[in-house]
Amino acid sequence: MLFRIVISLAVLGPCSCDVWKEVRISQGVLRGRKESNGPYTFYNIPYATAPTGPDRYKAPLPAPIWSRPRYSIDEQVICFQGKNPFVTEGTMKEDCLIANVFVPDTEQKKLPVMVYVHGGAFELGLGNMMTFNHLIRQKNVIVVTFNYRLSVQGFLCLGTEDVPGNAGMKDQVALLKWVQGNIASFGGDPDNVTILGSSSDSISVSLLMLSKSTEGLFTKVVPESGVSVSSIAIQIDPIENAKNYARMLNFHNVDDFYALEAFYKNNPLESLVIGTFLGIKNISLIFYPCVERSTDKEAFLTDAPINIIRNGNYKKVPVLVGITNMEGFVQMVNFERWKIEMNDKFSDFLPADLQFGSEKEKAEIAQEVKEFYFKGKPVGDETVLDYIEYFGDVYFSYPTLRTVRLQVENGHDQIYLYEYSFVDEQTPVVPHTNVRLAAHCAQSMAIFDEETFVPDESNLTPEYKIMKATMRDIWYNFAVHGKPLMGGLSVMAWPATDASGSPCMSLGREIVLRHSFLKGSASLWDALYQKYYRVPRAPPQPPTEKLY
Repeated sequence: MLFRIVISLAVLGPCSCDVWKEVRISQGVLRGRKESNGPYTFYNIPYATAPTGPDRYKAPLPAPIWSRPRYSIDEQVICFQGKNPFVTEGTMKEDCLIANVFVPDTEQKKLPVMVYVHGGAFELGLGNMMTFNHLIRQKNVIVVTFNYRLSVQGFLCLGTEDVPGNAGMKDQVALLKWVQGNIASFGGDPDNVTILGSSSDSISVSLLMLSKSTEGLFTKVVPESGVSVSSIAIQIDPIENAKNYARMLNFHNVDDFYALEAFYKNNPLESLVIGTFLGIKNISLIFYPCVERSTDKEAFLTDAPINIIRNGNYKKVPVLVGITNMEGFVQMVNFERWKIEMNDKFSDFLPADLQFGSEKEKAEIAQEVKEFYFKGKPVGDETVLDYIEYFGDVYFSYPTLRTVRLQVENGHDQIYLYEYSFVDEQTPVVPHTNVRLAAHCAQSMAIFDEETFVPDESNLTPEYKIMKATMRDIWYNFAVHGKPLMGGLSVMAWPATDASGSPCMSLGREIVLRHSFLKGSASLWDALYQKYYRVPRAPPQPPTEKLY
């Protein structure tokens, strides 16, 4: 194993004053640069190869190899996606599967490894969207981030040999296999790998735990605001989604299945990617993971998550899972429009994984739900907190309770549950109120470097600095020990949760153990999901004959 510090003397390469660390991995030699007051950074490492052209929806291919040392600098490789403030125009590529490895300045070996899956509704994002320098420097942990295929490229699911589905999830599996084969060269411990994700990719890490293709690739799971049994986790009707999206792109011959498949295979990828996810009313997305038909030996998921959990047929590793107390703020972007539309037809906003016998029945249930949340008042400025609570419950809070309950009832006894609620005077108030609440993925922001958005953390309030240190301490200890220990606090017991969601740790200005999770609305949604839940299924067998 080659692992030494070198000074670059290349005339036509990076600055000769930079300090570099050299690592030999299975593909060749890498040179990573030391950041000022930070870790050694190894950017832009190809961990697999994305097939292109008509094969673009298939599983990833092996990674390339090289014969000369490769400078691992950030080359802005980004997967195709809709508008994203983190993305510079012209940097998106069809073959975009790169990893970034961040190594602390230490000679220690067998360091714990955290693999962070970026969020973005399976439609946006990149590995370098957030940084972790404080966590790496303070805790001596290796962090891996990476790109995976997104949107139509990553999650079109037609159930055919060429478009089986879940290409983006198969990329994530390939990344985890790459970590197993190479992380020891960076000083990491392949037997101590924690996978973490926020928002949609909290769902990703929950699904990775359920897939047979990932067994032995990680030891702990940290889903941050998102779980495997929810209406935004698995496509209910992937063929209908593909048809609807094609219509948005002005292709209307959608009932000819093979013409639809040819449309997606033969058009340039850049013409197929548009942003859609925040405007969908029925608590779903367009392209996200699916149940696959058995058309691919590398299938990621061939049964619905609820069935896999009920069968107990997955590796039950320790899980640290939770939400914030204002998850629904993610839909404030639509408030001015949706407050009118929700008063006109609330049934449009019920979750997509509930199926009713008639429109009349759906409208009656919608009225009951609206009455529960808004108590006879119209959706509007005076009920904005109820609007946020509703979307928080249906997107994240109730699915979290339901998933945890199912897992515990079926033998998973190492699940630690929390709600993050920390705010300070720098937290913006909710429009039309004087209330401050923790927004979607605020717990993730407490782990990330603040300098992702501002120059450093010196302008944070003393209270938030303490909270960030506490959160990093909890997450690190969970990655090392499989339990969320809080070394910076007085010793506090944090038992695994039971099927009722008790206990649950409240992570706010005070940290206290509570004995309830989503107590108010759980019984409402329990009754609805027991009666109306539609289990996601794989796409049907394609037609045996083409229509053209």
